[in-house]
Amino acid sequence: QVQLVESGGGLVQAGGSLRLSCVASGVTFSTYYMGWFRQAPGKERDLVAKISRRSDRIDYTDSVKGRFAISRDNAKNTVYLQMNSLKPEDTAIYYCAATRSWTISRANVDYWGQGTQVTVSS
Repeated sequence: QVQLVESGGGLVQAGGSLRLSCVASGVTFSTYYMGWFRQAPGKERDLVAKISRRSDRIDYTDSVKGRFAISRDNAKNTVYLQMNSLKPEDTAIYYCAATRSWTISRANVDYWGQGTQVTVSS
């Protein structure tokens, strides 16, 4: 049974930091591209960051460039999202996702985590 379990969300003031973690089980983690999506109330689930299987390619949506950093540790089956300089507009449920394609989209995600809430107060 494949599981992706996120942790690290919470309430933080604007300008603060959080580090999200996502631990995978039941899957050969190193064979998957990994991404972090987020979904704010009333909005679609959008890709925030993605990382290739060997961490040689990384990409971010424009709104988080320079503030967020995605990384992975294949030995620990874990992907991370370090979030700095947080803004109220970063408030959302954050989901990790595993896919076989670098071109990650909601349509081609193989596995989703359950989500972790991030709330940034102004």
